[in-house]
Amino acid sequence: MRRLLVAAASAGVGFLLLCTLGYAAGHPAHSAGSVLRLLWCLVPLATTVQFAVAVARTDPSTRPRSGLSAVGLGPVRLSVLAAVSTAVSCTLGSAVALLFFLHLRGDLSGLPFDGAAAGLLGADAPLPVAAVLVLLTLVPASAATASALALRTRPVRAASPAEDTADPAPAEELPTPAAPPTGLPWGVALTAAGLAVEAYASRGSAGSPFPLPGKLDATPAWVLVGWTLTAIGLAMAGPGLTHLCGRLLQMVRPGAVRLLAGRVLMDEAQRIGRPLGVVCAVLSGIIAAFALYGTGPRPFGPLTALGAVLVIGCTTATLLTSALEAKQARAETARALLRLGAPASALRAATALRAAALLVVFAPITWAIAELAALPLTP
Repeated sequence: MRRLLVAAASAGVGFLLLCTLGYAAGHPAHSAGSVLRLLWCLVPLATTVQFAVAVARTDPSTRPRSGLSAVGLGPVRLSVLAAVSTAVSCTLGSAVALLFFLHLRGDLSGLPFDGAAAGLLGADAPLPVAAVLVLLTLVPASAATASALALRTRPVRAASPAEDTADPAPAEELPTPAAPPTGLPWGVALTAAGLAVEAYASRGSAGSPFPLPGKLDATPAWVLVGWTLTAIGLAMAGPGLTHLCGRLLQMVRPGAVRLLAGRVLMDEAQRIGRPLGVVCAVLSGIIAAFALYGTGPRPFGPLTALGAVLVIGCTTATLLTSALEAKQARAETARALLRLGAPASALRAATALRAAALLVVFAPITWAIAELAALPLTP
């Protein structure tokens, strides 16, 4: 199911890229607008690649084990297999996008809704084959490369049949505090820089709200740069904020449940912090858009809506997949605690505490960044 979702996301991004090419072919005089549309396609492309990497990391067949290393399937070869599997899924999605695009343009006949979007997709202008192939290979090549790099550095886990009867070492290691992430100051600086760039870009549009998400070719490019810097800053600050949530849970004489929840958050800060930061960036953009267009007409075009659905869906799916990876990583610790006599209700309470702590810390930050981003754009 996760691989099919990756293929669906790849199909959506491929369709957006082909629509951009169709617009450029049909409007050769508007080269600046075509380039800006292509730049906006990089946002769903990046979120799709992030989702593909998260899916590859949770695939059980790509998990390094000492037994597989003995037969020649070490981390390098497993990373290659994961890259090939990711490339196949994304290539399938790109092929579906091409067929759907040609069908809506009217290039393929014999199916319902032939040429239903001929005017929107620039059916009057021919498409260069080389450009089509380059655009359709962007998602498979990027996702496969990112998956290979992410899985190549994953350590080998020694697995043996005696694991279930071994001494519960993971439970003894859990009060051991994890090293705090070092990217929080840089993340804060990049977020502030992104907000400053957005405010600077909106100076020339006084008295009228920012035209996003209407016509993308009317969007200043510097606003895209500012939002990108803000998203990167939140992604860098996410692990540090998650580590801070773990510390807050352990303040003022914590009990066993709070201590467990806090230590787990500190240990998983690097794994779930970055997806949380990206989700905060996306949610802050949505809140800012509703602050600008909530009381008036919202000119959402079909392609803009597709891009928004891809970004929201991929970032949410990445966060859920990263949470699943974290659960798989601490499965041995959970089994060890149960063998030591810890009640299952304590583990569920610790999970609820972790979710509540993350919500308490990240929700106000998301709202504040959205308000700061929308403030200079409000007439």
